[in-house]
Amino acid sequence: MPAVIHPARDRAAVGRFPTVTFDSMEDEEEEKEEPEEDNKKEENACQQWLRKACKCCYRQQSEDDVAVTVDTEIEDVGKEDGTNEDKPTDGDSDLNELLLKVKSIDLMSSKSGENRTEHHTDLYQGDKFIIRRGQTFQMWITLSRPFDPQSDTLHLVLKTGPLPSVSKETHVIVPVVNGLEDGRWEAAVVKQDDRRIRLSVNSPPTAVIGRYQLTVETNCANGHAVSTHDPANDIYMLFNPWCEDDSVFLDSEEERQEYVLNDVGRIYYGTDMQIGERTWNYGQFNDGILAACLFVLEKSNTPNSGWGDPVNVVRIISAMINSPNDMGVLVGNWSGDYSQGTSPTIWSGSVEILQEYYKNNGSPVKYGQCWVFAGVFTTVLRCLGIPGRTVTNFSSAHDTDVSLTTDVYLDENLAPLDYLNTDSIWNFHVWNDCWMARPDLPPGNGGWQAVDGTPQETSLGIYRCGPAPLAAVRNGHVYLKHDCAFVFAEVNSDKIYWQKNVDGTFSQIYSEKKTVGHSISTKAVGSEERSDITHLYKYPEGSEEERIAVETACRFGTKAEAYSSPTAEDVSIEVIMEGQGPKMGGDAELTIKLKNVSSEQRKIMLHSQLAVMYYTGVHKATVKTDNTDVELLPNEEKLLDWALEYKVYKNQLIDQAALMLTLSGRVQETQQVLATQFSFRLRTPDLVIKPIGKAKVGEEMMVEISFTNPLPQVLKKVIFHIEGLGLLPARRIEYGDIGSHASASHIEHFVPTLPGPRKLLGSLDCKQLTQVHGVSDITVEDKSGDAPQ
Repeated sequence: MPAVIHPARDRAAVGRFPTVTFDSMEDEEEEKEEPEEDNKKEENACQQWLRKACKCCYRQQSEDDVAVTVDTEIEDVGKEDGTNEDKPTDGDSDLNELLLKVKSIDLMSSKSGENRTEHHTDLYQGDKFIIRRGQTFQMWITLSRPFDPQSDTLHLVLKTGPLPSVSKETHVIVPVVNGLEDGRWEAAVVKQDDRRIRLSVNSPPTAVIGRYQLTVETNCANGHAVSTHDPANDIYMLFNPWCEDDSVFLDSEEERQEYVLNDVGRIYYGTDMQIGERTWNYGQFNDGILAACLFVLEKSNTPNSGWGDPVNVVRIISAMINSPNDMGVLVGNWSGDYSQGTSPTIWSGSVEILQEYYKNNGSPVKYGQCWVFAGVFTTVLRCLGIPGRTVTNFSSAHDTDVSLTTDVYLDENLAPLDYLNTDSIWNFHVWNDCWMARPDLPPGNGGWQAVDGTPQETSLGIYRCGPAPLAAVRNGHVYLKHDCAFVFAEVNSDKIYWQKNVDGTFSQIYSEKKTVGHSISTKAVGSEERSDITHLYKYPEGSEEERIAVETACRFGTKAEAYSSPTAEDVSIEVIMEGQGPKMGGDAELTIKLKNVSSEQRKIMLHSQLAVMYYTGVHKATVKTDNTDVELLPNEEKLLDWALEYKVYKNQLIDQAALMLTLSGRVQETQQVLATQFSFRLRTPDLVIKPIGKAKVGEEMMVEISFTNPLPQVLKKVIFHIEGLGLLPARRIEYGDIGSHASASHIEHFVPTLPGPRKLLGSLDCKQLTQVHGVSDITVEDKSGDAPQ
């Protein structure tokens, strides 16, 4: 158990420390202690041992404590007498030599400094240290003496939330290592200037966002020290749309400027025939707004450990923007009487609302309607680093019974039955889109997600909505989370009229298929114009794809009988890929197999769409669409060739060269719906690595790196990377250009350092082609000439 030493105000009277004694003060100490000799004799053995081990524990009552602690081990205390009595030193200097203590921390948090500018947080007002996860930041630490990496160790401690836990990543230990690796908490000393060291600190792209308290712990041969927490050194961690491994990554700089950094926007209202617009001040960088946004998360009483997942975070915000359930930010009021607060039409921005909520310790602000909820939602999203935008849907349906239809009930005389007509169609409704990957859902559902802070219907018992993938809404996949069914009904439900029968039942008498979901609008990127994004929420009105989506969705609703079920389901569809699949640089060829197991002829209208995907499942772009009519004879199996030419996809591919083919169709005779999705990638060639000569420890050898360009275009500024444990450290070789379909080779020299079986790894990188790798197995002989067994 450690002994704790409390230095006195008079450092000369500190007493003995482990491995060091103060001979120059010995006589004076003995003189002071002489009057107490009798008392010493009355001490028991433990007290005598403690007095010898730590005289400061028995100092005079007038001595003052100083807020410094020195932790040592009992084994060290036992060495005190007679070990270093030939080394008289000054007490204060000995204390500094014994401990490595933190004197100050400089997080370089200035708005104009490299941390804030490189992390794109320089627009936030004030000098708080605001950074984004998945990216390195720099800091200076001033110590009590120069840092010796041979005998000293140091690590950072970060804590967030009321109950920090290492297992839940809210209590983080950041070790100091020799070299940083992506994807983890680590720090490295990059510069040392006497007692000052500069650390480069890395955080993982999945780190919990929020406010972290920072302390520094040091260890040396003589003890352990912990710096005092200073709120000025708190770290504010945000999501990072600039980091490819963050699930909110957005690859367009122009869109990041709009959806993260733009603090003023447009909100649309009115009707689709008379669209009005108003400017809204989001103000996400205003002083105090970040603190208010984090306060909103804190008021939710959700565990901080869940704040690393943007899906979870936007769901929390959706619930907290409105006041029911959890005393959220805004009280909704559609009564027309706003005498107890501020009329929703008066607000022109989010800043005043969030500041009032924060200042009043979470007392809901009065009042809001849909555009106010959405404007505040956009502010919180952008402030925390999640790309977000405000979206207006004209002729927006409000489905109250999960029927996925907008229902109008009439009596026998065709008069409306008001007590049943709870569904409604709003002239307009405003909500939000936010951008993120959805690893919790099937591929293709990442990208824009609909979220809504207006309290309309509950989701799992709480007034919130989303995130619902726009891709799922568009295709009628309403069974996917979160709240796709409700959003689908808002933008693409049919309006169905039901008449009461004599026996009290209802029959469908009419339907309107183009009433809901018009002119879905958001501010355009980089301009003040309105951008119509209806096509992201639904297929063209009345198209076969749109009708299939509606019927697919309604199968999961409470009024599935509103749509006739297929009379038979006897046609199947399947995608077949030969061998290992298409190669990069060539045409991609697949086979679509349709099979009719009935004894009657079938006719199918088949729609295909090919999209380029990020590896996270986020849709990047549609590169090809087709419509084909197919006739199947009784019991016939038909194979359709499907091809994608290189010239069509060459400018659209991204790192992983991932593609998704979506097929949908309808059997004319039975109304059976066919649908399937097939993901595949374009294979890249391998990098060939061939050893030349014998591999022996301490003797130079060579390898030949060769590669053939599969593309009918020049690869520009090609870079080879090679490395191998025991062979050579990582090397970067700037090769240059490789012509269309040309072959290239490079000879590299190196000296193996370790014997045994080794692997030499290589990769090629350039703008036109990625994901090219190679490996070579090399057995290295030791210096005696024998290969280790």
